[in-house]
Amino acid sequence: MSSEGPAIVQGDRSVLLEVDHPGYEDARAILARFAEIEKSPEHVHTYRLSDLALWNAAAAGISAETILGGLRSIVRFPVPAHVEHEIRDVVSRHGICSLHDHPSDAAVLRLAVRERFVRERLAGEKKVGPLLRSCPDGFLVELAHRGLIKQALLKIGYPVDDRAGLVSGDPLPVSLRGDVFTPYPYQERAVQAFVDAGSHGVVVLACGAGKTVVAMMSMAELGVRTLVLTSGREASVQWRRELIAKTSLGEPDVAIYHGKEKAVGPVTITTYSMLARKGGSGPTQYLHFDRLAREPWGLVVYDEVHLLPAPVFRLTAELQARRRLGLTATLVREDGRQGDVFALIGPKRYDVPWRELEKSGHIASATCFEMRVPLAESLELPYAHAERREQPRIAGENPLKLSVLRELADRHAGDRVLVLGSYLEPLRAAGRLLDAAVVTGETSHAERERAYADFRSGRARRLVLSRVGNFAIDLPDANVLIQLSGTMGSRQEEAQRLGRVLRPKPGGATFYTLVTRGTVEQENALHRQLFLTEQGYRYFIEDWSDDDGEARQRTLH
Repeated sequence: MSSEGPAIVQGDRSVLLEVDHPGYEDARAILARFAEIEKSPEHVHTYRLSDLALWNAAAAGISAETILGGLRSIVRFPVPAHVEHEIRDVVSRHGICSLHDHPSDAAVLRLAVRERFVRERLAGEKKVGPLLRSCPDGFLVELAHRGLIKQALLKIGYPVDDRAGLVSGDPLPVSLRGDVFTPYPYQERAVQAFVDAGSHGVVVLACGAGKTVVAMMSMAELGVRTLVLTSGREASVQWRRELIAKTSLGEPDVAIYHGKEKAVGPVTITTYSMLARKGGSGPTQYLHFDRLAREPWGLVVYDEVHLLPAPVFRLTAELQARRRLGLTATLVREDGRQGDVFALIGPKRYDVPWRELEKSGHIASATCFEMRVPLAESLELPYAHAERREQPRIAGENPLKLSVLRELADRHAGDRVLVLGSYLEPLRAAGRLLDAAVVTGETSHAERERAYADFRSGRARRLVLSRVGNFAIDLPDANVLIQLSGTMGSRQEEAQRLGRVLRPKPGGATFYTLVTRGTVEQENALHRQLFLTEQGYRYFIEDWSDDDGEARQRTLH
């Protein structure tokens, strides 16, 4: 232990790390192995020794003593004794339960449980017990319950070390096109970490950092038929375009299972919403899932894994025999189901903080502004008398935001500007104001692709998007994003929207969020911005006035 170390471990299992300390980089590398970063402003970063972070470390083979040794090497004061005890206890729980192949019955797995007390507890659990059949030193589990058991055991504090075999899937040779692109070192490290861990788990990289490339490289490494699950049709089309452009796969090799065609190929791309449609008489009674589950996949890729809807968690439990790669910019879930991602997709295998990628030039530097706008006088009385659930819509549709939009559009006359929002009427008004195409959920696929193509080519320099613009739309030259309104307090959405302008580019990116002052929208904005401020971004606040047009600026820390 160094009395001059850069870190302080506190009794609530948080770790404070001094950024300006000469030992910061070494300490950050140590903490990254077993703690999750919660806040990273300028001078002091906050990490947490959460159960999930410690189990992620245990899944990577890191022992409790290694974790404690790492902490002792960087702290300024002794690690609290009860924290040391908690770390040993939490880490020891990983692997008490482990899944193995049955020596003679392929339809059954063996759940080994090292401790008698835990075996007795599991047998008595209302949800878990009925799925278990006692055997020496553990239980027998039906193959179909593999995911369900892992999910249930994590919830009661005993994460399963899944050592049971994975099906190979049909072979599919894939090679990368070295004449088109060269992977970055962090992408190579991400793939290696995923493959070395048994090819099941999650890779966390910022928007614009090339998560799709990580998937391609994993496909090339494994060489098997692959199912790719995406957030929407546009994302599916983009995935197909990228795979054909950057790998040896040709057009017949990559199919999109969507709409009327529902094609299946060696690589098949579909959406979460397709999988979540009920119907049919198959094993799960989810028609499209049952159709696709019959295919000999060797790898399933979950794009934007933090968006997994609840029904797909259940279906993911059916895919436990496949290699599973989750991709995301943030594991934050507003419903708190990060544990389900851990149990069903796998532990986090690799991540890089957003600001590190910014410093290295792999994503654009970004400046964030919150523009606080007074509520239009005509809406003051309706807002005051509205029920709580209606107030966000009234604040979001504040017409004075269009005046701010006009000023910002003039300020960025030469830039490539995206406007995003959650309410359709203000978006349509924004389109008229800026003479820009408006893409919403009602826009046909052909119209959407035409609007995106016009923006990519430079024929259009402004584009207005509803929530369809939150995810996986490839508009790399956009450098200004203006958010008219957002979804309540969604940290995911704030991060994903900033990500629309983070592709590397000269001059960086600018992000504006327009907030109606003194309303529930201002309260929600503080929560929405939380993930980005924890990543080290600062919001500059401008109070906009429609009287003299002058703004007063200050920094939000």
